[in-house]
Amino acid sequence: MSKPIRVVLVDDHRLVRQGLRSILEPDPDFEVVGEAANGADALRIVAEQQPDVVLLDLKLPDMSGIELCQRLIQLNPEMAVLVLTAFIDRHLVNACLQAGARGYLLKDAEHLHLREQLLSVVAGHAALDPRAADVLAEYVRRHEQPAEILHLREVEILRLIAQGLTSKEIGVQLHLSENTVKGYVKDILPKLGAHNRVEAILRAKERGLI
Repeated sequence: MSKPIRVVLVDDHRLVRQGLRSILEPDPDFEVVGEAANGADALRIVAEQQPDVVLLDLKLPDMSGIELCQRLIQLNPEMAVLVLTAFIDRHLVNACLQAGARGYLLKDAEHLHLREQLLSVVAGHAALDPRAADVLAEYVRRHEQPAEILHLREVEILRLIAQGLTSKEIGVQLHLSENTVKGYVKDILPKLGAHNRVEAILRAKERGLI
C-alpha cells in the first residue's frame, strides 16, 4: 500500500478546519499532519512536517494568502498548494496561479470534490473550479498578447505537462535530461505569455495547441 498523502490545513476558522479534517481523516489515502490559523504558524508547520499538499484559505490575519503561497512554495517547491476560498475574482485567481498555486477551489459543498482535487494536484495536474477557470479565461483574453511560434518539441512537452508529468518523467519519456526539459519549459512560458505551467496549459488549450 502506498503512503498516504500528507496534508496541512490553513484556515483562520476552526470550524472550517474541523470540517476539512472530518472529510479527509476517514480516507486512508490522506493524513492530516497539521493545522494553522495564520501564516506564521503555517510556515512553521510546513517546515516541520514537509507535507505533500497545503489546503490554503486566502483570508488570514497576519499576511495575505498570495504572499503565504509564495513563501510556502519557496520552502518546498515540490509541494502542491491548493487554494480553497469563498472568494472569486479574475485578478485573485491569476495572482494565486502566478504565486505558484496548483489549483483554486471555492468553498461550495455542492461542487467541491475535495478528494479528487487533492489527488489531481499531487499528481501534478491543475485543479480549477469551473467558475475560476471561466474568470481566468476571461482575464487571459483581455490580456492577450500575440504568441510566438512554438517548436514541435515544445508542443510535445506542453502536452505531457498537461497530462500531469513532471520534468523528470517527461525527460524519461522523451530521452532528455531533466534540466533540458526545464530549459524547454523556461522558453515556453514567455512565448505563451504565461507565468507558470498551469497558465501555460490554459493558454495553449485556448489556442488549440494541445
